[in-house]
Amino acid sequence: MKEGTVVWPHTGPTNNRLRIHLGLKVPPDWQNVNITVAGETRHWHEGKVLTFDDSFEHGVEHHGEHYRIILIMDVWHPEMTKNEKLTVSAI
Repeated sequence: MKEGTVVWPHTGPTNNRLRIHLGLKVPPDWQNVNITVAGETRHWHEGKVLTFDDSFEHGVEHHGEHYRIILIMDVWHPEMTKNEKLTVSAI
């Protein structure tokens, strides 16, 4: 994500997954790069994982001076049953 980018608040399409962000390249001024999920603001750190349910409203503000790179992965929500996982269609 390039510096100056703002991703307006939005929601993911389903609550059957959790979204994982792994900080690969986080600006030295990381305090100026944040994600707010359901009213709670967090920051990325290199080599650290940030996990959230993207069915809650979330948005990103990047007011840092350098770009940010994260790896995004999705995993099943831990409360889903095996049967639910087998019956969910692809997103």
